[in-house]
Amino acid sequence: MLQITQSDFETALRRCAREVEAELDAILTAIPQSGEIERPEKLLAAMRHGVLNGGKRLRPFLVLESSALFGAKRGAALRVAAALECIHCYSLVHDDLPAMDDDDLRRGQPTVHKAFDEATAILAGDSLLTLAFDIIADPATELPEDARLKLILALSRAAGIGGMAGGQALDLAAEQDAPDEAGIIRLQAMKTGALIRFGCEAGAIAGKASNADRERMAEFGSAIGLAFQLADDLLDLTSDAQTMGKATGKDQQAGKATLASLHGSDWARAQLRGLVKQAEDLLAPYGEAGNLLRAAARFVAERSS
Repeated sequence: MLQITQSDFETALRRCAREVEAELDAILTAIPQSGEIERPEKLLAAMRHGVLNGGKRLRPFLVLESSALFGAKRGAALRVAAALECIHCYSLVHDDLPAMDDDDLRRGQPTVHKAFDEATAILAGDSLLTLAFDIIADPATELPEDARLKLILALSRAAGIGGMAGGQALDLAAEQDAPDEAGIIRLQAMKTGALIRFGCEAGAIAGKASNADRERMAEFGSAIGLAFQLADDLLDLTSDAQTMGKATGKDQQAGKATLASLHGSDWARAQLRGLVKQAEDLLAPYGEAGNLLRAAARFVAERSS
């Protein structure tokens, strides 16, 4: 089977990032949309600061590549990818607030509440969250209505109380009452894994794939979601703020246990290799069409920032 080199993958990831940035730039225009009254200048600037600030755009990449696997229209998939990135970026804006992780730096730039103020950061996050569902519901996302409805439901579940937001609540609680290993896995599957899982499942929904394919892609997303968090925890232990573009060592300082801190770096690296193998095996039915997604799994596990 033809292998995708790391260079090929990184080129594809950068291309996706440029496409998504351009789509988000066009969506976050100052011109009010039908049914809107006005887009306040400061709030829009804060939203743009929180979204148009670089980043790998891994989650949108997963949407685009999983959509390509099932023949979904590129333009529609790009809008779904932009919607997912709005959710991800809203979560970062709120996560950086003093009441939560209290971070001053994100992707090497001041966080939104530092560049603007706390109240504006809260409203920017609220607006990005709402905008995500606006994007998918809009007929400009050229998918059948039932597909758009399924995407909205799946993204709601991934982002809400039983997914990312619930995981963030568990993460805050972990500072006071450390979870056991099963609790850590559950927390991470919700806080980090749920949106990554949606990114992989979204392509099957957009491409009107079978339920079996949708479940397979969701399982693939779960595997790389766990790998992403495990790699992140490993980097938190071993990397620095300059490399990461954000503060490191914060979990240790807050007394939060992670799988990497519980079992050590060697165990974490072995687990990552196993998760990559699991992810690659799940893509076996798709042959060479799944090569970029296989490369994404390896990238997630081996990344250095």
